[in-house]
Amino acid sequence: MAQATHTRKARPISPHLQIWRWGPGMAVSILHRATGSALSFGGLGLLLCWLGCLASGPETYALFLQQAGSWYGRIVLIGISWTYFNHLVSGLRHFLLDIGAGFEVSSNNRWSAISPVIGIVLTAAFWACLLSH
Repeated sequence: MAQATHTRKARPISPHLQIWRWGPGMAVSILHRATGSALSFGGLGLLLCWLGCLASGPETYALFLQQAGSWYGRIVLIGISWTYFNHLVSGLRHFLLDIGAGFEVSSNNRWSAISPVIGIVLTAAFWACLLSH
């Protein structure tokens, strides 16, 4: 019986965090996933709390408004609105990448750095409008 000798070819290594260098695109992509998770849990929890207080009557809803209007309530609301706007802008960036635009490294890095800034600007404009009325 002849013994077959097989030479093993080196298999390609799947990319992972030890191979890829950190860059703006990777950071914004991870931030996009984190803000999506935060919106799913925190935003949904706040929405359900608001609806529950609204359905429970005027006294409970007044308590919700008091808590939401406090300094810590506003921090939570500003945080949730920032996650929304950041996720929105980052999602638009991902959409453009999905249709084939912006794959050049310089363009990708530029829009990766700009998208969180746009999220902050949109959050500030949103709260400026809310607080001015």
